[in-house]
Amino acid sequence: MAHPFFPVVVMFIFAGVVVVGMLCIAQGIGPKKTNPAKEEPFESGNPPRGDARARFSVKFYLVAMLFLIFDIEVVFLYPWAILLRRLGVFGLVEMGVFLAILVVGFVYVWKKGALEWD
Repeated sequence: MAHPFFPVVVMFIFAGVVVVGMLCIAQGIGPKKTNPAKEEPFESGNPPRGDARARFSVKFYLVAMLFLIFDIEVVFLYPWAILLRRLGVFGLVEMGVFLAILVVGFVYVWKKGALEWD
């Protein structure tokens, strides 16, 4: 008897074979001519100015982390919304607690000034 996840495993293997195949084909038939103009960094059609390794403010990383944290909640909300009728009141209360924890976290971040750009 086949394992219930066998089709998923086959799909991942097939996707991997397709990706490796496309990479090999592109490497095999792609142009291999190089010149100095192709090696130069491209910046909006203008010659690059300044150091390309400029430091970013920590606020950018903080906003990126907050985005990831609050975006991952959608991963949990989507299946819950699909199964809401089957979960009943228990599922509704459980998701309410989850969202309340997220709101408390958001208020904490807001009060700490992590979303301020001054």
